[in-house]
Amino acid sequence: MDAQPGLRERKKQRTRETIARAAHELFVERGYQATTLPEIAEAADVSTRTIFAYFPSKEDILFDDLERMKDALTAAIAERPEGKDALETVRAFILASPQADRGKLDAQLNHRITNDPTLRSHLRARIGEIEEVIRPAIAHDLNAPDDDTRTQLVAASLTAAFNVLAERGASNARPWTREELAAQIDPIFTFLRGGLDALKQPQTTRRR
Repeated sequence: MDAQPGLRERKKQRTRETIARAAHELFVERGYQATTLPEIAEAADVSTRTIFAYFPSKEDILFDDLERMKDALTAAIAERPEGKDALETVRAFILASPQADRGKLDAQLNHRITNDPTLRSHLRARIGEIEEVIRPAIAHDLNAPDDDTRTQLVAASLTAAFNVLAERGASNARPWTREELAAQIDPIFTFLRGGLDALKQPQTTRRR
């Protein structure tokens, strides 16, 4: 009874991945603006109508990996063990995610995005949505409300780090290894850890 829905879901996931990969190959080969939805449909061997069943827009296909990453990060934060804070969870997630082992196509696509001012702006907006995922977890760690200035500051800083990594990754000649990725992110997390720990300290004195 339960096997059939599982099979349907797997088939839908394969179709989604086929559409996204076909589109990404065309975006790299021809450019994002020059690629049309009918061309993507032909390359993926589906109809244009099928594309819209999986993606609301061409831009959603472009940023499919980022959207799936955001969903996975949401789950990782929600399921983190008691005592494991948000920064530790996010760092472990980045190093354990497929992003750390991205292939040549992903690297080429990221290069295309970050070298186009319009697409880079859209990428930053999409990455900015991650702040909404991280902020409640930071608030929990600080025992503060979501709209607390400290909470917003740390979440925004971590989101900015994602932007820096995206741009550094695009300028790299090849995909990073996990060790290289750790070398890129650890200074950022060390800086944020120091700031977060300082914010947790009670302010007993004030400068005059």
